[in-house]
Amino acid sequence: MDRNLQTGERLRPVDLARPHGLSTQAVRNYEDAGILPAAARTPHGYRTYTSLHAGALRAFLALVPGHGHRTATAIMRAVNQGLVDEAFHLIDESHAQLLDDRRTLQAVESALRDLERDAMPESGTASGSGGTFIGPLAQALGIRPATLRKWERAGLVRPRRDPRTGYRVYDEADVRDARLAHQLRRGGYLLEHIAPLISQVRAAGGLKPLEAALSDWHDRLAARGRAMLSGAAELEAYLRERG
Repeated sequence: MDRNLQTGERLRPVDLARPHGLSTQAVRNYEDAGILPAAARTPHGYRTYTSLHAGALRAFLALVPGHGHRTATAIMRAVNQGLVDEAFHLIDESHAQLLDDRRTLQAVESALRDLERDAMPESGTASGSGGTFIGPLAQALGIRPATLRKWERAGLVRPRRDPRTGYRVYDEADVRDARLAHQLRRGGYLLEHIAPLISQVRAAGGLKPLEAALSDWHDRLAARGRAMLSGAAELEAYLRERG
């Protein structure tokens, strides 16, 4: 047993749980999951914890907002098994994902800035209709026609039908909506979240509603970055206490 587990004031499950608004069962579950080191037992079988367990719990709860529950659990398990390098690798992966998310946001913002002046290819234009067919639009976006049909079923695009051929025809507003859907999907937005946003764009007749969404996206990434810093600080404190 780690020497730190044998020193310091004995703590009950409730002593760990109460400061964080947790149940005692949650604390026991965290121990069973390997998030906390194994607790000592009294002669009657009751679990006793120390300041080391309290530090592990603080570290885990601080890691969750920035890394998510699953990754935070994996980090703490690795640390408690002495696999610190593995824990650092998991942390690095989260930071890499955050950086990728920031780059995606930048790509979305760039695409929106260019949205009004970017023109679709002239090939595939519906004759006399001022629109484009599904094939050329899908090719321009780098997606499959089936994806556009899926987006149509979800209400993200609303192409009309050519009266002569019955083919789908996407006008300027449909192209705009398809490009927005494509970029927001890259940004991690689900179809059910994109649909009301595009409805707002249609109702407003422009891109103004997206400003709030992008601002929220910025705020969420900033909050995640700060949460990672807080989690790192608590994890470092826990590592020092483990020795």
